[in-house]
Amino acid sequence: MKAAQKKAQAKVEYNAFLAACPSRQLLDRISDKWVVLILCALGGDHGPGGPGATHADAPKAMRYSEISRLLAGVSQKMLTQTLRSLERDGLLTRTVTPTVPVTVSYELTDLGLSLHHMTRGLRDWAQTHMAEVLANRGNHDARTS
Repeated sequence: MKAAQKKAQAKVEYNAFLAACPSRQLLDRISDKWVVLILCALGGDHGPGGPGATHADAPKAMRYSEISRLLAGVSQKMLTQTLRSLERDGLLTRTVTPTVPVTVSYELTDLGLSLHHMTRGLRDWAQTHMAEVLANRGNHDARTS
C-alpha cells in the first residue's frame, strides 16, 4: 500500500463515536470556550459579530497580555494551558523575541485559521441567539418549578 493510500485509510478509520478514537479528544479540546475565544481573538474577530457582521479584521499575532485583556475572566493558568495545547496541536505558533522584557506573541497557523473559520460561526451563533435561549430557559424554568 502506498503512503497516500495509508494516509487516506487512516482518515477513514477516525470515528468520534468510538470512545478510543483520538478525534474525540480533539473535539473535546476544540469545543472548549477558551479555545473558541482564543481562535477568534487571533483571527481578528473582536467585535460583536452576528448575522451580516463583517469580519474585516485580518488574523494577526497577539501578545499574551493582549489576549488576556481581550478574554475577560480567563485565569492566567487557564490561558497559559490553553495556548500551550493549541501550540502542541499545531493550531498556533509561539514566537519569542529577545527584547527587554522578552516579547512572546501567538499567531494562528494555516491549520488554526481553518478551524477559526468554523469557531467564528459558532461564536456568532451564540451571540445572535442568546436572547432566544435565555427566553427559552425562563419559560422552561417557569413550567418546571
